Amino acid sequence: MIGHLFIVSAPSGAGKTTLVRLLLENDPGIRVSVSHSTRAPRAGEVDGREYHFVSVQEFRDKIGKGDFLEWAEVHGNHYGTSRSGLEIALRAGQDVLLEIDWQGAQQVRQVFPEAIAVFVLPPSLDTLQARLCGRATDSAATIARRLAAAREEMRHVGEFDYVIINDELQCALHDLLAVVRAARLRYATQCQRHSTLFATML
Repeated sequence: MIGHLFIVSAPSGAGKTTLVRLLLENDPGIRVSVSHSTRAPRAGEVDGREYHFVSVQEFRDKIGKGDFLEWAEVHGNHYGTSRSGLEIALRAGQDVLLEIDWQGAQQVRQVFPEAIAVFVLPPSLDTLQARLCGRATDSAATIARRLAAAREEMRHVGEFDYVIINDELQCALHDLLAVVRAARLRYATQCQRHSTLFATML
């Protein structure tokens, strides 16, 4: 049995992390792939839960060994997805979600073209700026850099299968849950997961 691979991408401040957390709370059948990152942990983050926090040298060593399915530098930090861990989970029939940027999504879909990609948009740039400022964790220069990067990131929205506009959190969550549920109802998936039933009825 092969699990589904979901990709969720968004510009910083669009609410991707919150949406993914709520998705996992509401759907026990999906797990998130924990990426490696060279950025410093934020308050409340735990190594191995939000990210596997590693040094730049450790990250480079993993690149050299071919350990990453995808990796990218974002806002001065490196992020990467373990290839072996992902493949093991999918072969076991586990639905897996990758929370990565558009560059990572491109790399993953070269290897897994069947991956289901979702892009989360803010309702406006003004809202995005307000969310970034509301974090109170970044300097004005960092926020300006993130806004400039967001404009570039959002130009790639057309590369994704689904787009969710995160204006109202619960509505956005319902949309994301609907994407996951619809994928599980595809004919090929149902045939695979209910092979005995299909064999007796068709």
